[in-house]
Amino acid sequence: MKRYCLPDDLRAELRKLHGELYQGDGIETARLIIKNLNDYTKIITVGDIVTFNLLSAGLIPDVSFVDDRTKRGPASLKIMQGTRHARFKTITVENPPGIITDELMQEISRAMGSNTPIQIFIKGEEDLAALPAIAMAPLSSVIIYGLPDKGAVLVRVTEDKKKEIQSLLDRMKCKE
Repeated sequence: MKRYCLPDDLRAELRKLHGELYQGDGIETARLIIKNLNDYTKIITVGDIVTFNLLSAGLIPDVSFVDDRTKRGPASLKIMQGTRHARFKTITVENPPGIITDELMQEISRAMGSNTPIQIFIKGEEDLAALPAIAMAPLSSVIIYGLPDKGAVLVRVTEDKKKEIQSLLDRMKCKE
């Protein structure tokens, strides 16, 4: 069942930065992000490159979303293998592009309550997972998502940020 669908009129709004941009897409950027983290509840990563870089820099996210793809094409074997970690409990969810499924929402909700690092492997597209992750994350969590050819965006979860993102999600309700 589809819960949210991305309407064309929201695409531009979703391209806006919803957090702080860290330029560059390498391990140095990941180290800088880690250095600037303080007093967080959970660390959530969305995207293969971001997850790969943070793991390479020694940080294991509490929740990560990957789809073995980057920039709409297959990720390299190095990236695919590098996003896996022995501590992750991996869950696979089907989630088509431009959609947030009910199944994905349920798994995000479960992951937020887990004390074990969870990796949600998405068959389809993980880009929109950042939205429900922000809406459902405990306060003071951080969501880090990739911005292709620009870097990584760090979103600090506050009451205001949760309301802002929930209002975007409300505008994405699927017309059945």
